[in-house]
Amino acid sequence: MKHRAAKLADRALRAADTTVTAAAVIALLLLILIGGYAIWDAEQVYRAASGKQYELYKPTDENSGKSFAELQAINPEVFAWLTVYGTHIDYPVAQGPDNIKYVNTNAEGNYSLTGAIFLDVGSRRDFSDFSSILYGHHMEKNAMFGEIGSFVDRRFFEERRYGNLYFAGKEHGLEFFAFLHADAYDREVFRTGIRDAGSAEAYLALIRSRALHTKDVPVTAQDRIVLLSTCTADFTNGRDILVGRITDEVYADTFKKKETGILRAVDTVKALWERLPLRAKLVAAMLLLLLLTLAFYYIMRRIRKRDVNENEGR
Repeated sequence: MKHRAAKLADRALRAADTTVTAAAVIALLLLILIGGYAIWDAEQVYRAASGKQYELYKPTDENSGKSFAELQAINPEVFAWLTVYGTHIDYPVAQGPDNIKYVNTNAEGNYSLTGAIFLDVGSRRDFSDFSSILYGHHMEKNAMFGEIGSFVDRRFFEERRYGNLYFAGKEHGLEFFAFLHADAYDREVFRTGIRDAGSAEAYLALIRSRALHTKDVPVTAQDRIVLLSTCTADFTNGRDILVGRITDEVYADTFKKKETGILRAVDTVKALWERLPLRAKLVAAMLLLLLLTLAFYYIMRRIRKRDVNENEGR
């Protein structure tokens, strides 16, 4: 009787152990599903913010602006293209009827939480004012103006001197000379419509006096400058601002990778992965996690079986 009772107790213990293990696996799978959805949801946002989706529209010598014209046909409020060398900032620029529309509207004119890079409604589209202001969301994964805050690092600021601004059918150079923090409601900094030399000189002096970093770039009241502004979490209503001089000279992008066979192969693989539908990427990640879960379950079963055999052998 005692032996039989011991066997029944052992079976009950095994059944309970199996039930607990199965429950743990189910719970883990549920966590994987929830985590997978969260990843998918976040990826949707960042994918919408990535500049890669606009690459085909970028005006270049090769396509003579044809693709850019196609983007303008989709959304006539797009009028320029901004590139900051050494960063992921490489986007079309729009200007709406106010400074609200493109906070939640992308460059193709569709609703999007990522918005678009846009010119202040008080600035002229030909950048003929002394100072023009461009806004963009501060996003993770270096999307939109997410890298503007990186210019707070002196070395990062010093190494990234140039950019490009395409407008009115022509490329123009950008030479960055200042980085500063400002309050979003600081009207002295966020000022547009400066067109006389005296106001330009006073504004330029203000920018240099407020700057955390500056470069020895000869900017005068006869030049034109542009401010790239985005949010910062460093202080309430804070804004990070990168300031550059617009030039007729177009600068080379020294950050472009030199193409080699290996780099081309890596880029090809990355491009193929990026072209996969998000669902396919998510399914692949889920399958991998499922395999790891099953492997964990199998190992735990083997360990428990070994322990039971050892106990029975005693």
